[in-house]
Order: sequence, then C-alpha cells, then structure tokens
Amino acid sequence: MSVNGVKLPVSAQPNTGPAGKAAPSKVTLHLGHLPSKKDIKGPWPRTPTRVDPNNPPWPAYRGYHEYSFAHATMGVRLPTILGKAIEDTIRTLNEQSSEEKIIDLVQCIERMDVLMTDLSGNAKLRPIIDDGEADVALWNKEIAKYFQGKDFMNAPWLFAEAYKYRRLHEAFSVSKFWTDYDVFYRQKCDTFSRSSDAVFELSMRFAEPFAQNNKLSEAEKLEAERHMFLELTQVCLWGNSTDLSLLINMTEDQIKSLQSTGGDHLAATEKNILGNHLGQLWETVRDLRGKTGGRIDFVLDNAGFELYCDCVYADFLIQSGLANQVRFHGKRFAWFVSDVTKKDWEWLLNTMVYGHLFPKATEQERESLRRLGERWKNYEREGKWVYEQHPFWCTGYTFWDLHNEAPDLFLHLSRSDLVFFKGDLNHRKLTYDCAAPASTPFDVAIGPMASAAGAPKVCSLRTIKSDVVVGLESDELAEKLDNEEEGWKISGKYAVVLLSEGRPGEKVRFA
Repeated sequence: MSVNGVKLPVSAQPNTGPAGKAAPSKVTLHLGHLPSKKDIKGPWPRTPTRVDPNNPPWPAYRGYHEYSFAHATMGVRLPTILGKAIEDTIRTLNEQSSEEKIIDLVQCIERMDVLMTDLSGNAKLRPIIDDGEADVALWNKEIAKYFQGKDFMNAPWLFAEAYKYRRLHEAFSVSKFWTDYDVFYRQKCDTFSRSSDAVFELSMRFAEPFAQNNKLSEAEKLEAERHMFLELTQVCLWGNSTDLSLLINMTEDQIKSLQSTGGDHLAATEKNILGNHLGQLWETVRDLRGKTGGRIDFVLDNAGFELYCDCVYADFLIQSGLANQVRFHGKRFAWFVSDVTKKDWEWLLNTMVYGHLFPKATEQERESLRRLGERWKNYEREGKWVYEQHPFWCTGYTFWDLHNEAPDLFLHLSRSDLVFFKGDLNHRKLTYDCAAPASTPFDVAIGPMASAAGAPKVCSLRTIKSDVVVGLESDELAEKLDNEEEGWKISGKYAVVLLSEGRPGEKVRFA
C-alpha cells in the first residue's frame, strides 16, 4: 500500500476496525536513500539589517530558558524584589497622617499588587500608561513593533526585566503625591551606612589633594601615576560587587569582605579579570592629557558604595589632569533596585559633608570624608563634574539602538574622549544580552557603539553577574570555568575591563 506515492511497510498499513473504518496508526518513512543530515550552523551573528529587540545578533536569553540566570530572575528574583518594594511602601504608608496622601499611596500599592499578579502569572506585556514621562513613546513603540502578544517569560530577559521596573515606576508616576517615590531608597542608604570600613579606607587616603613627589623624574612621576590609575580602576571596577538586586540580604561582614580595597586584595583580584584591557585603557587616558578637551563620561550603575568609588576615581582623573571634565549619567527614576538617581547623587555628597551616618567613626575619619565631599561639591560648582539624566537610560532598548532612538544622546556621547559604562546591566545593554561566544571581540559584541560614525571610545567596567560573557581570549577559558565552577557567571567573582576604540573622528550622520 502507498500513501501519496510513498510505499509503507506492512506494520504501518492502516488496520481496519469495526464497520471497515481505519484505525489511526503511526507512519514510518524509510529515508535510507536520502543524503545524510548535515551539521548546519545558524547565521550568527545576524546581519545588522536583521537585528531587532526580539531578534538579537546571537540568541537571546529568555525567562523560559531553565539553564540561564534569566529563569531564576524572572521566576524568583523579580517577585522577591517586588515583594520587598511593596513592604517598603507599606512602611511609608504607616508613617502618613494625611488621609489624601494615604488614599493615594494605597492606590499605588494596589497597582503594585496588579504588577505582582502579572509577573507571577506570566501575563502579556501591555503598553505603558502615558504618565507624562519622556520615555513613554519609546516604550510603546518597542512593545507595539516587537512584543505584541509576548509575555514576561518569552520576551528577551533584558526587555522583560526592564519592563517590570518601568511598570513599577508607573505604579507611582500616575499618582498625585508620590510620583517621585523611590521604593529602594532606604535600602541604598542603609547599605552605604554599613560600608564604613571601605568608605574610610578610601577617604583617609584621598582627603588631601593628590600630589607627586617633586624629587622624582618625569618618567618616575608618570610610572607612579600609572600605578595609581590602575589601582583606582580596580577600585572602581570591584565597587560594583555590592549590587543590591543580588545581595539584598547580606550581613555587614559579608559586605565588608566584598568591599575590601587594600592593595594586597586588589593585586589578588586582578587575576580574576578575564578580559583585561587595563594596559590599553591607561594608554588611552594618558594620551588625553596632551589633547584639548579631556572629557570623560561615566554611565553609572549602583548608588551608595559603587558611586562613591566612581567619584574617588573621577576625583583622581581631575586632580592628575588626565581629564578636565567628568560627566555622570544617572537614571531619571528608581531603576533596577540600586541604580543611581539624582536623589542618590545629592544624598551621597551631602551626607559626606553634613551627615552623621557613621556613629562609630573617629574625628579624623569624619573630617576626611567631609573634606572629600567638599571637594566634590566644589567640582560641581565649577562645572568640572556634571550630573545628567536622559530618558533613554530607562527604556527597554539596548545601546545598539542608541544612535537611532536617542540621536541627541549619541551625539552628546560622541563628543566625549572616553565613556565608561559601569556594571552588569550596562554591559548587558552594550552587548545585546545574548549568547555570543565568549571569544567574541568586544567591539563586535557592542555593534554600533563601536562601528557607527562618531562612536566614542567605550570602556566597560563590569563584574560578571549574568550569562553574557564576551571579550575573552578564547572560548576554552569559559568552557573550563563552566566545568569547574558552577555559577561563575553570576557570582561576581570575575570581571572584565574591555575597551573599544570606536570611531570618534568620523562625522555623525542620522537618517
């Protein structure tokens, strides 16, 4: 017997049941005369015309990938973080006396409860309500164009996670009295208050202005400066270890261990920088001094101790003349638990100068912190330090789309001599947060941020806390760690310092 011209074995011929009706049976095809199967690899990376938020250059990490950190984040971490945010808001509610404010805040909590239901129930992603924020059009264009019908688990993890935090902001931004409420503010302040050992370790070293020994030759001064730069780059790098979204329940001793900034500790940790462009970075920054401008930008990550380390680093860059101006880019509203907002920035500088955050500190320690804070505040007054916030930083787009979706910001960054991107989230957005081979060169992984006309020099300072890893010398190193250290990609034990030369000399054109 044959079916559509294909002869079936006897075992596959239909059986006849009662009344002559055929009973269903499995059909087996013999394909022995056809060519053998070939090992066909997908077209990775995709060509630029095929890359979009739901179709990254390499396969995206999605919440339903049980092998990935995305699965643990979407299924456990985000509901836990949202639950703590609700607890914080209820605490604030219980401190209120005005009925109008109480009712308004209760409605915020109800919207957070709806978000918890959507997150836990894997609901489809709805548009963002127009709450007057400048990013609403960007969000809803991206949802309409790429994520119609997508839910929290099958949208790319990077987008779904950012969407959750945008919905959390929306719970407050549509209210009357609580539009700027930061559900993470208490946690950020509390974590910095428990960082006294590392805070004073640095303030006691850097309270006095940086000065070279005049007895040294010019070559010796440059070498001493190089060592200082490399050590402070590591301080800035490892300051990212205390990310609240991962380490939300740490003890004070655990925090102190992570924040150790002693020279011996830094020498020991440099071996854990798997992609290490520290040498090229020093040469890049050293050469800035001989040029006009000398502007360096920091796209910030965590508030508190990491921001403090960023400022110590930026202070040295100004004092040494390696930079004439430093611009800091933060978030417009509460974002990813511990990300820097303008309120966090102002709180840090003012608590250093006026605060009583560390009751066990000595008078010398308090004075060192006050002097440091005064100098930093003076940088602001002189325009040597500038804090900025752009709506694009709180969207679901990766930085591959920065030149298209925020051309004003791209043009602004293109005028910088070097842009530092701090931390894991910024690294994920630079690299499209997808499963690129570990040996993928950094300038390939960041796409237009390296190749577009006008792209600035970019340096990623990142302790590794999620699946995407690029810029390593070989794939074998990543495979070795996969076999020997389970969870190495999320532990924060390893890091990368990766530099892209960009195309800063080319004229920026926008379609």
